[in-house]
Amino acid sequence: MTERGGGPGEPRSYREALDAWPGAVTLLTIADGRDDIGATVSAFCPVSADPPLVLVSLIAASYPAEVLGRLAWFAVTLLADSQRVLAGRFAAAGRPGARLLLDGVAHGRGRASGALIPDGGLAAFECEVTSRVPAGDHLLLVGQVRAVPYVAEAGRPLIRYRGGYLR
Repeated sequence: MTERGGGPGEPRSYREALDAWPGAVTLLTIADGRDDIGATVSAFCPVSADPPLVLVSLIAASYPAEVLGRLAWFAVTLLADSQRVLAGRFAAAGRPGARLLLDGVAHGRGRASGALIPDGGLAAFECEVTSRVPAGDHLLLVGQVRAVPYVAEAGRPLIRYRGGYLR
């Protein structure tokens, strides 16, 4: 083990340590009535099976967090490794609305959430926000899963690791 950076309280060491943690890449989408919003999110995890709850973590100052501060529904798609380009589109700064980003990608609209949901992922969830928890520079959203539009029978997940994607 090589020691790099300073102590555990230093932000750079903390970020470097978290970069070593692989995480599934998801696409969070929201229908807000005026436009469709989406963002690539790697901070997603299941919380409970009964009731079915998931958690997503968004940058508190982000537009998706602002919108979900007032709206109750969102969708999450677990991206497949073949969806790297899609993940990149939704992670880019200054990105346009989700409808434009999904141009040329097969997708549908969730019956429960109204959010756009791309085809080809490993699974998709439609969620209703049950709690919002401010946490440092992030907003944690716990959502109760109200619908599972699809689950793929096979596929490999898109995994973020050390600032890139695992192959």
